[in-house]
Amino acid sequence: MARDLAARALDTARVRGATYADARFVHREVEDMLVRNGHLDALTRQDTAGFSLRVIADGAWGFAASQVLTATEADRVAALAVSLARASALVKAADVRLAEVTPVRATYRTPIVIDPFDVPLGERVDLLLRADAAMRAVKGLRTTRASAEIWRETKLFASAEGAAIEQVLYETGCGIEAEAVGAGEMQRRSYPNSGGRHQNTGGWEFVLRQDLVGHAPRIAEEAVALLSARPCPQDIRTTIILSGNQLALQTHESCGHPIELDRVLGTEAAFAGTSFLTPDRLGRFRYGSEHVNIQIDAVLPGGLGTFGFDDEGVPASRGWAVREGRFVGYLTSRETAAALGLAPNGTMRADGWARLPLIRMTNVSVMPGTWTLENLIADTDEGILMDTNRSWSIDDRRLNFQFGTEIAWEIRGGKPGTMLRNATYTGITPEFWGSCDAVCGERDWVMWGTPNCGKGQPGQSAHTGHGAAPARFRNVRVGVLR
Repeated sequence: MARDLAARALDTARVRGATYADARFVHREVEDMLVRNGHLDALTRQDTAGFSLRVIADGAWGFAASQVLTATEADRVAALAVSLARASALVKAADVRLAEVTPVRATYRTPIVIDPFDVPLGERVDLLLRADAAMRAVKGLRTTRASAEIWRETKLFASAEGAAIEQVLYETGCGIEAEAVGAGEMQRRSYPNSGGRHQNTGGWEFVLRQDLVGHAPRIAEEAVALLSARPCPQDIRTTIILSGNQLALQTHESCGHPIELDRVLGTEAAFAGTSFLTPDRLGRFRYGSEHVNIQIDAVLPGGLGTFGFDDEGVPASRGWAVREGRFVGYLTSRETAAALGLAPNGTMRADGWARLPLIRMTNVSVMPGTWTLENLIADTDEGILMDTNRSWSIDDRRLNFQFGTEIAWEIRGGKPGTMLRNATYTGITPEFWGSCDAVCGERDWVMWGTPNCGKGQPGQSAHTGHGAAPARFRNVRVGVLR
């Protein structure tokens, strides 16, 4: 039915005067489970379906959407999109131009081993209850949480240029948290990542690989130990080693966002801010040290930015944002790529059927180096090892930032020692990445998932991936709390 409705809507748009049109039909199913303090605290299911039409008429964009899947509604939405485009054209600065792409007729399905929707609900909840119980066996905790999410999106993209693409995308995610309170402190430890959960494209096998139950006692013990841990040294400069999950968020905020070309060109400035990576710096700007290689990759299996085609019908691709420390590439759409004479690299994604596609990070990853974490620590005479994000702040050009981590350890004489609480570090993006002198290798490299990246007006939440391993940075300002 979706194919027929898409063809009808595209025909109506053409008859009404559109010079370009694309249609997206999306069915999204999401189940979230949360266990808290030994009980099932929340179980939700979202099931949404609808379609949208994006058109160009009189040189301007128009967009309309509906959840009513009928031929009459397809005609109405197409006509409305064309009318909105013509209204927008009255105030346009210039005609919309799109970079050329070859229309594709294809299918894509996330590779999975265990369909998460086939795993009985009781089995999924039982796993969370066992992880929660393993945390609560440790004395001194106020709150324990264990959560999981399963996600499936079935969508059709069709364009007046002849594209017809069907995709089925799966995601699974999970996480545990332990909170301890005392002596004027609230300390939290999370696993595998903070922010509620770690998520990837894949089946239930991803959740099983995380071994929540096995890691629960350590996470609980660390949360309690943090209450009496020594505070992070205040306002000093030292060497830091960031864990892989912390480096992933650092990459997301200080590289992933500033390479979004819509921000660079000012079309996202009102809400998300702009970027210091202006077009005159492309190919010339020294972003980091020669050890910093950051890839844009929507092909690598497992990442939350992995798919077959974006929401403009552009194939997933692999390229570079930073090569040996030099800034070399943007995340682009067909329109922004045309503005700079580039080829689009397939990064336009919409949060469901009722939202316009925006440039979103795919998998923006720091590529592995040659160290192991043990050797990196042994090679560090004095410094701090910081693990798992607790807080962050960054300015609207993505230059000046501050991050805090859940836990840290002092390093002295090449050995990890005293546990530290309330660790923070701050820096200026190119100076910080310029101070990177070592990145761990493939053994320590993980594709981390960020399932809650906000952007756009009205707001959209995107799922992005960031491969990262522990990395070392020299002469970093640490312990700045204000």
